[in-house]
Amino acid sequence: MTLLGVDTGGTFTDFVLLDGQGELRVHKVLSTPQAPEQAILQGIAELGLADCDNLLVVHGSTVATNAVLEGKGVRTVFITNRGLRDLLTIGRQARPALYDLNPAPSPPPVPRELCLETGGRLDARGKVLDELSETDLQQLREALAELAPQAVAINLLFSWLDEDFEKRIAATVPEGIFVSRSSHILPEPREYERGITTWLNASVGPLVQGYLQRLCAGVPRARVAVMQSTGGTIGTQQAGEEAVHMLLSGPAGGLAGARFMGQLANRPRLLSFDMGGTSTDVALLDATTSDDLPLTTEGRIGRYPVGVAMVDMHTIGAGGGSIAYIDSGGLLQVGPESAGADPGPACYGRGGTHTTPQATVTDANLLLGRLRSDAFLGGHMALDETAAKAAIAPLAETLGLSLEATAQGIIDVANEHMARALRVMSVQRGVDPQQLTLTCFGGAGGLHVCALAEALEMRQALVPAHAGVLSALGMLAAPRARHLSHAMQRVLSSLDDAWLNKVHRALCALVERGRAALVKEGVAEASIGCSPSVDLRYHGQSFTINLPLDWATNHASATIARALDQACEAFHARHTALYGHRLHQAVELVTLRLKVHGPSHAFSLHTDENHNGKLFEVRRVKLAGIDCLAPVYPREKLSGEIRGPALITETVSTTYLAPGWSCRVDKSGCLLLTRE
Repeated sequence: MTLLGVDTGGTFTDFVLLDGQGELRVHKVLSTPQAPEQAILQGIAELGLADCDNLLVVHGSTVATNAVLEGKGVRTVFITNRGLRDLLTIGRQARPALYDLNPAPSPPPVPRELCLETGGRLDARGKVLDELSETDLQQLREALAELAPQAVAINLLFSWLDEDFEKRIAATVPEGIFVSRSSHILPEPREYERGITTWLNASVGPLVQGYLQRLCAGVPRARVAVMQSTGGTIGTQQAGEEAVHMLLSGPAGGLAGARFMGQLANRPRLLSFDMGGTSTDVALLDATTSDDLPLTTEGRIGRYPVGVAMVDMHTIGAGGGSIAYIDSGGLLQVGPESAGADPGPACYGRGGTHTTPQATVTDANLLLGRLRSDAFLGGHMALDETAAKAAIAPLAETLGLSLEATAQGIIDVANEHMARALRVMSVQRGVDPQQLTLTCFGGAGGLHVCALAEALEMRQALVPAHAGVLSALGMLAAPRARHLSHAMQRVLSSLDDAWLNKVHRALCALVERGRAALVKEGVAEASIGCSPSVDLRYHGQSFTINLPLDWATNHASATIARALDQACEAFHARHTALYGHRLHQAVELVTLRLKVHGPSHAFSLHTDENHNGKLFEVRRVKLAGIDCLAPVYPREKLSGEIRGPALITETVSTTYLAPGWSCRVDKSGCLLLTRE
């Protein structure tokens, strides 16, 4: 089997190829945002894989994410119970700026004329309050015929208790219209979050389905899988039906790759940042407490809450393509707007004669000497330093600074944005960053790793092998997986034998459903593993904490009782660690969760450590702010220990080793950086 990991980014589409002999190749092409599959098919052709008969493509897609952020989903009708037509518009009435008394109105997620009301209402115990009549269904059919939507989202109150009404409505939707049911996508409480998630799935589902169909048609001999937001992969058919699970597809691949490389480098506690062309994703990985990626069910995409599980990370608009500008107060700002792939940074030379190039972080790094035109993408893409200077010059003139000082200012502002994001995921969670290893990846990460470590007073940093394409590498390390849930609200102390048996049956049903899904995708049943967990909270609280559950399908109800007791004690301890106190109050079970996963693809990374102790220094170059000429080392020939300042170049990224830092290469090819 030939494995190909693909990560579609805002500027570049990255490829990592693992052939049947275990050889690893990396490749990059410029992204094609209007038709992302074109860049993927171009890269596959350039790698000579167009006619490969034994190819598995695992890729992360930004199609769903971009459609949500840009408001370009398909025309979608939202169906809910009578009296709840404005549910998604009202939301939680939470203002983004607490003290802004005159906030600008936001457009409703779904226009009011596309919101339909009907019967089929349940109460909190599942009792029918408003029957779904044949007249209701006929009115829905007539309304859908008149409105002619491309998708329908169905979200009835308490449908997670009984999905029958939603199924009946779905059956009445005309064929050819994409249907998303809340009882299938997110069978959990909180009708607003469930409704938004169901609507997001419906509005981007047809786009994702069309994209995947075009991609699969372009590689008819290959098998194609898609990375989910949880760090597991899924088949293309299921991915199209559950597009909302792909909103953090690419970033999840990056975290899977970071976890994999952290294990190889024996660095279990990582503070990671993935700096690409458009944004930077920050996350905290701690393999000493869990082998799984950190997940949350309280994530957001833009202004919308997303209730399905996704990797727990913080994203900001700071990347290599982030545009620098002077604000109305005369201060230098960077991002969140990005030059993207087209036209890209000024130094890419793609702006055209009628476009005034705008300065970006990449242009600043080139001007400071940290990016080398002859080493960018292995020398296959030349960078235009003259264009970079022309883009930065207007800013320098306005600020009254030299070109170099302005470029350094752009880097400093971008670094401060990223340092703030790193503090959100560490300091603000009560974790001392000095106890972690700062891990960078993405095409631009290595240029900023030393400065960010210094900003957080960290002494250890890690630049993984193939850091510039680590998200694509993570696609290969990810297993086939599903994350399933079943809402079951009950105070733990009130669980009698009947309820314990009910919990047991619900978990068994999740296991059966998850196993069937993976077996359908070709995973051997004997290799499928299950990891159950529970969401707990103090009775009366709104939010939950997820804890693992020591349970298996052959356990009896008495064993489940013991497992829930252990989870309850773990909840008290976790609540104390997070919030500094525990309450003398009943603990409530809210949701049963289950991760069902197949085996990961087995592969290893090797590096040639035999260079006779000799450093292969190519040349010395001038770096802004450095008095002496700095050596440039090709990473694939680096051995022993080196000290900064220095540049370490490779095909897909560059690492800037700042003064006061030393670097050595470990057996897996990772760069281990130490602050002296």
